[in-house]
Amino acid sequence: MKMFRNKFIKITSCTFVLGLTLAAFSSCSPEYIMDIVKAGPLAVTVSDTAVTLSQKNYANAAVKLNWTTGTNNGTGASISYILQVDKKGNEMATPVSYDMGKGVYSKSFIVKELNDSLLKRWGGEVGKATQLEARVVSTVYSNPVSGETSPVIGFSVKPYQQVSSSLYMVGSATPVGWNIGNAVELTPSVTEPWVFTYKGLMSAGSYKFAVNREGCWCQDFYTADAVDATKMVHNIGGSGADIQWQITKGGPYQITANLLDLTITVAEFSQPLFSKLWIVGDASPSGWNIDSPKEFTRSSSNPFIFTYEANFVPGDFKIFAGNLGDWCGNWYRPLVNHPDLTLTDVAQNSGCDMDNKWQITSSNAGRYKITLDTYGNKIKINPVMLYIIGDASPNGWNINSPTPMTYADGVYTFTGPLTAGEFKFSKYKGDWCDDDWIIATSANQSVSNASFTIRHGCEGDDNKWKVQAGEAGNYVITINLNTQLMTIIKQ
Repeated sequence: MKMFRNKFIKITSCTFVLGLTLAAFSSCSPEYIMDIVKAGPLAVTVSDTAVTLSQKNYANAAVKLNWTTGTNNGTGASISYILQVDKKGNEMATPVSYDMGKGVYSKSFIVKELNDSLLKRWGGEVGKATQLEARVVSTVYSNPVSGETSPVIGFSVKPYQQVSSSLYMVGSATPVGWNIGNAVELTPSVTEPWVFTYKGLMSAGSYKFAVNREGCWCQDFYTADAVDATKMVHNIGGSGADIQWQITKGGPYQITANLLDLTITVAEFSQPLFSKLWIVGDASPSGWNIDSPKEFTRSSSNPFIFTYEANFVPGDFKIFAGNLGDWCGNWYRPLVNHPDLTLTDVAQNSGCDMDNKWQITSSNAGRYKITLDTYGNKIKINPVMLYIIGDASPNGWNINSPTPMTYADGVYTFTGPLTAGEFKFSKYKGDWCDDDWIIATSANQSVSNASFTIRHGCEGDDNKWKVQAGEAGNYVITINLNTQLMTIIKQ
């Protein structure tokens, strides 16, 4: 008879009549049907038998293991698989096991995952190949349960030394001097976490890089190469020559350190990286529109300062820079997702991988003024308060404790007595020239005239409203900064 392999054959119970040239079937019955699967033994293959890992490819696949289906021994039962990997010589005594489940016949190992396992679990040495072995154990859910174990397959992997995930700058040229406990933290790249950037003021002096803020000067440092100042030397444990970079002229700088290539770039700049910024997010008036979002105002006296003021509703927001319409373009974002709005650190980065945002909740929704300093990558997100101030108001000319207005749904309201005298409105308290004023459009303006203008600090006119002696009494004053409308109504 002809032999069948790797085929599904249905055998039906019958009465066979055999002849010399004819096989006849009679009395056939379909009650007894059996599926026979002949898939061959369980076996594993590897995509590369000698792998050298590189941190630059940390998120990519390093090696892939594939295995055959094995056999269920003709039972028709399902099969699940466990992949086991161990160091050669351990005889699979304590392998790392991966429960792959059913219907899965391969596993890829990411570079960082495999590198960590080599160094932390299998005692691998940086730059030296570690011999590994892999096998697959199957479970056949027949009755009784059975299974098989594949032969082991060997491959070697050479791990790398992962560079520090943080970097700090210390020295007489930095804003903190030689205070290692308060060293300046550089911002890691979103897409290349071994690249760190500092943007801000530097003084004439010297500096180097540390991997932490610990007080011991025996930690790892990155210092200048004796021959090429664009190169860095990794001094492990503080060893080696302590050659520092020099800043000869104080001012704003952008410093980028690449810990993998051991390179450094230092550039002085006099203008911000971006001439325009925009607010984006469902908490803001722009919504998630990156084609025509609402623009920040750039300071005329300091080109690195950008401000934006508006009513914010519950939701998220971030700050767009660069070319409009590019979701993975340039942004200013917080260092962590949904930070407290009082935190001032901000990162300028591009890409879509680490998309941190600020959040407005229902409990803190309202009008905010955002001030972004692109020189030092600092941000202030301050609620906008309005105060009535003047000898006609309840607290007089007390700039440190003026009478606050209430805020609801975009409208500021004062309800209370006004006496004969003058008044105007401030967005702050503390000093006369610190921030914006809401003033009358003319001197000694009548309370029947609610037109107003904005004055910045102490610039320009200082017009006020004038309450005449016969006009004293209780008033309701409302101001809507969005619509630029004010009402002054005597009760």
